[in-house]
Amino acid sequence: MIRLAFKLFFGTIAALVLYVAFTYGQVWWAARQDDRTPSNAIIVLGAAQWNGKPSPVLKARLDHAADLYRAGVAKTIIVTGGKADGDKVGEGYAGYNYLKKEEGIPDSALKIEIGGTNTYEELSASAHILDEGKLGHSVTLVSSPYHGFRAAAIAEEVGLTPHFSPTDGETNTDSLVRETGGAAIGRVISFRRLSNLG
Repeated sequence: MIRLAFKLFFGTIAALVLYVAFTYGQVWWAARQDDRTPSNAIIVLGAAQWNGKPSPVLKARLDHAADLYRAGVAKTIIVTGGKADGDKVGEGYAGYNYLKKEEGIPDSALKIEIGGTNTYEELSASAHILDEGKLGHSVTLVSSPYHGFRAAAIAEEVGLTPHFSPTDGETNTDSLVRETGGAAIGRVISFRRLSNLG
C-alpha cells in the first residue's frame, strides 16, 4: 500500500513537471512568432501610462499596432486598459489619444476599452465591442513577446480567433516563467476564474 502511494505521489509530481515544462516551451515558442494574417481588428493590450503619456512599453505596442494598420492587417484598432489607482487617465484613453494625435490613425478606425484591469477583462470586453459592431471575431493581438501564448489562450476562451504579433524586444527568463505559471494554471481552472482570483 505504501509502495503504491509512493508511485502515485511521484507519478503525479512527474506529470506536473512535464506539464509545466511543456507549457514553458509553448510560451517560449509563441514569443518568437509574428502572425500578421489579416483579421477583423487589432487589439492593443494595455500597459502603463503616465498622466496620459504612454509608457515605453505601451508606446511600443501602439506604434506596432499603427504599423499593422497601415500594412492592411485590419481596419480597426481596439485600445484597451482601465485606470490604476490614482490615475486621471486610463490606458485605453492614453492609447487612443496617442494613436490619433501622434500616429494619425483616423477616429473611425479606433475603438476603446476602458474598464479592463488585466488581460482577461480587456479581451472579454473587446469581444463584446466586436460583437456589438458586428465586426467579426478574428483578431490580431499586440503585446510584448512573452505575453503571446497566454493572451492567445485567453482570447480563445472568450470566443475570439487570435493571431499574435509582438512588439520588438527581448524576453527574459523571469517573464517567461511568470507567463508559464499563469498559462499553466489558467488552462486548468479557466482564465476567467484565474482573473477573479487576482
